[in-house]
Amino acid sequence: MVGVFVLIVESRKMTDQTRWGIDLVITKNKAIKRQKDIVTRSLAEVDKLEEQYIVELMMEIEAIYERKYGEKKAKGVVL
Repeated sequence: MVGVFVLIVESRKMTDQTRWGIDLVITKNKAIKRQKDIVTRSLAEVDKLEEQYIVELMMEIEAIYERKYGEKKAKGVVL
């Protein structure tokens, strides 16, 4: 009976939470989730807008993108 228990426990490999870098992975995953949550909430609000305000929003997003990432990178991106 003890042998069966040992086999079951050994078959479940878990990530060692004390390993170096695990906290960095957790932080990165939380940041990614936060960004995705922001996009989801934003899209829910954009859905409520009328056409003219969506166009204004698109122009504003494009301006922010160019400011943030530069004109070179923005040329190849279709928004």
